[in-house]
Amino acid sequence: MATKLYVGNLPFTTTEGELKDYFAACGTVVSCNVIMDKYTNKSRGFAFVEMGSQEDANKAIAEKNGVEFQGRNLTVNEAKPREDRPRGNFGGGERGRRDYR
Repeated sequence: MATKLYVGNLPFTTTEGELKDYFAACGTVVSCNVIMDKYTNKSRGFAFVEMGSQEDANKAIAEKNGVEFQGRNLTVNEAKPREDRPRGNFGGGERGRRDYR
């Protein structure tokens, strides 16, 4: 079963192809997703890399965590499941409204 890794402290210029090639040395890379800011379309400095097996993921964590990549020391660990967060609507809707009667 594939295991997803969190990769932090990435240089903002890193591409998915470069990251995939870098982690391929540890085993099969199923997918690689550099997270981009939705407004500026620039990298947010972290990514998720999905390895083909738990053994490959453990090897990647052991070999790549804290190691320099393109001038920055990477943080590599197993990704935590995404938590449900409340939607942006926090009630109200009248916020900041002044009643000029």
